[in-house]
Amino acid sequence: MERMERIRKIYPFTALVGQERMKLALIMNIINPNLGGVLIRGEKGTAKSTAVRALADLMPARIQVEGCVFSCSPDNLENVCDSCYEKLTSGSKIDTIQSKMRVIDLPVSATEDRVVGTLDIEQAIKKGEKRFEPGILAQANRNILYVDEINLLDDHVVDILLDSAAMGVNFIEREGISYSHPAQFTLVGTMNPEEGDLRPQLIDRFGLVVDVYGESETEMRTEVIKRRLEFEKDPESFAKEYSPMQNELAERIIKGMSLLPNTEYEESLLEATAKISTQFAVDGHRADIVMLKTAMTLAAYENRTIATIDELCEAAAYVLPHRMRRRPFEDSVLSMESLVETIREIIYAVDI
Repeated sequence: MERMERIRKIYPFTALVGQERMKLALIMNIINPNLGGVLIRGEKGTAKSTAVRALADLMPARIQVEGCVFSCSPDNLENVCDSCYEKLTSGSKIDTIQSKMRVIDLPVSATEDRVVGTLDIEQAIKKGEKRFEPGILAQANRNILYVDEINLLDDHVVDILLDSAAMGVNFIEREGISYSHPAQFTLVGTMNPEEGDLRPQLIDRFGLVVDVYGESETEMRTEVIKRRLEFEKDPESFAKEYSPMQNELAERIIKGMSLLPNTEYEESLLEATAKISTQFAVDGHRADIVMLKTAMTLAAYENRTIATIDELCEAAAYVLPHRMRRRPFEDSVLSMESLVETIREIIYAVDI
């Protein structure tokens, strides 16, 4: 058993070298799952999956109802399954356990039934009982749903994932019989653009998108190698070295979660948000709404309850690149520095 635990030891999140934008995007989606998930695009070997699993491992254990497949929290009556709701409102005894956030993997071969779950139609017709066989979305509630190579997943299944991520509910209907359950999860999709892209309509529905690349500086690449070899040599000692930073970051994230419900934005951000989306010719209003939500999430992470122009500027760099219209033959990789500079020019042109 001890040997298996060593093998399964997870690399510390705070030990990851570089990739600051990816790490922050993941943290923001943990603090606020309603952002709509994050799509991480990048070449092989850029720590995409390592970062996802490391972040889940970083989070402290939380309370949940024992035996509930949806991992319901007894302290959040609004977002529990029907069974837990009935027990909690009737005063029935509820047994609870401490459990860590998990990473639920969704294979690219997954079918719709495997993802959403199935209803026993015969049981419903004959006995009037709704018998539900939970799917992957049931397991994902209050956890991270991780889809590697999401660009290879069936478009219809991607639609379902994005719908559930946006609504926080999985809704199943078969032969006039319906069932729903909480599905509040952090959606993380990763892909290598060299293997094909997602349809623009699907990319637009991801709240945030981050492009990652291998480190180009010799010093940084050297540090990546050094840390990885140290981790593989003695995972426990390596994890202990980063334990104080891990605890500090975990506390900061938990604090951000508690502040978020009471976080607001400066009134000037409404006009600034609209101006940014208009200047970049972004279709629809999803970008505007996600941009403001992301700004408030950033403020909460920074231990503040008011989002300002600075947070909006940073949020725009995560929300806009994958939604901007591109002309034919235009380079698909936009310089982040030039984007941020343009966003700041637009923002400060607004009367604030």
